[in-house]
Amino acid sequence: MLPAFDLLSSPTRLRILELTWDRERSAGEIAAGSRVTFGAVSQQLRRLREAGLDSIPGGGGEILVDTVRERVARKKAQTDEWLGVQEEAHRQGMKTSVTMMYGLGESDEDRIEHLIRIRDLQRRTGGFTAFICWPLQPEGTAMAAQPRTDAVTYLRTLAMGRIICDTIPNLQSSWVTMGLKVGQVALRFGANDFGSLMMEENVVSAAGTTHRATIAEMERAIRDAGYEPRRRRQDYSLLEAAEPAAA
Repeated sequence: MLPAFDLLSSPTRLRILELTWDRERSAGEIAAGSRVTFGAVSQQLRRLREAGLDSIPGGGGEILVDTVRERVARKKAQTDEWLGVQEEAHRQGMKTSVTMMYGLGESDEDRIEHLIRIRDLQRRTGGFTAFICWPLQPEGTAMAAQPRTDAVTYLRTLAMGRIICDTIPNLQSSWVTMGLKVGQVALRFGANDFGSLMMEENVVSAAGTTHRATIAEMERAIRDAGYEPRRRRQDYSLLEAAEPAAA
């Protein structure tokens, strides 16, 4: 797998991460596989692990409230099904991340319920390595009429995630959707992971959001926020400190 780079922070320092693990299947894809011919979730995960799958990304979480999911993503895994894949992965010793995409017309109570559901799962298993939230990018989608949320809402949502999901060790700043400056401010609102240098991104860019940054720009944003950039592996173990990237 080609290397990519992410950024991580703690109250005292921030690190750039190097992604080296195989994460080719999401919880939603595995749940969908159980509905066709790929076998039970536990069997799929076991086979995938034997084939080299190391962890599962948190994509497809959206809002983990069935009334919301039925309205905006009825063909995707529903709440218990999505969380069930994550829990089984944790039971088999895999680490995963967890996400929340808000701004779908859900209520504040729905957002809190989402956070409580993932907090409760984390307290049972300890298998989530990171939480990432970002707003819907409605432009160019079937939900184009949905009002965009603002940066203040993003920062409040991130901070609430840090407070409620207190046993999830890492929170990622979503500068890809919010821009580098808001991503930098997010480091003061609970985020300790600055995301990644992506070689290709086709999701939010399809909705017209195209924030880009080099490694040097990411490192500078981290330092300007008062943290030390560091690189990490997918499991959040730190690599040796690297020289600052060239501008």
